[in-house]
Amino acid sequence: MNEALKAIYERRSIRKYKPQQISRDELDAVVKAGVCAPTGMNRQSPIIVVVQNSDDVAYLSKLNAKVRNSTADPFYGAPTVLVVLAEADSSFAVQDGSLVMGNLMNAASAIGLGSCWINRAKEVFETEEGKALLKKWGVEGNYVGVGNCILGYADEAPEMKPRKANYVYYAK
Repeated sequence: MNEALKAIYERRSIRKYKPQQISRDELDAVVKAGVCAPTGMNRQSPIIVVVQNSDDVAYLSKLNAKVRNSTADPFYGAPTVLVVLAEADSSFAVQDGSLVMGNLMNAASAIGLGSCWINRAKEVFETEEGKALLKKWGVEGNYVGVGNCILGYADEAPEMKPRKANYVYYAK
């Protein structure tokens, strides 16, 4: 089987991680895949913010949990968070950022890392705390949060859940 398709078919959302940080080579490979995602009219509206500082990951987790009125870690102990944002005034912001997220997760699967899309980036980066984080990280501009791609070494191996019967329709 084609290795790219195998990685896509075997990718799962991981919600339990080992504590050790991923390697720089692994990180760079995943990020490069995100940067290679197609974008509307090749305007390249998304950006990726790599967050590996444990204090920043914990604070971002806390802000994300607060959006859903929870104290549980929405990042499931993953040591790396790739925050995907896109230019707020782009007509393709959500679509472009979503393609980046897909590439990030598929690349992670291809090299043996666990990943999961964590929502609420939009809400987090609309807050003053979220805007302060962007400023701290050196991100300037008007961006909307699209998603958080958590990365790490999986500490679980979930099976694929069944797909619904009417997932695909072939036009006649």
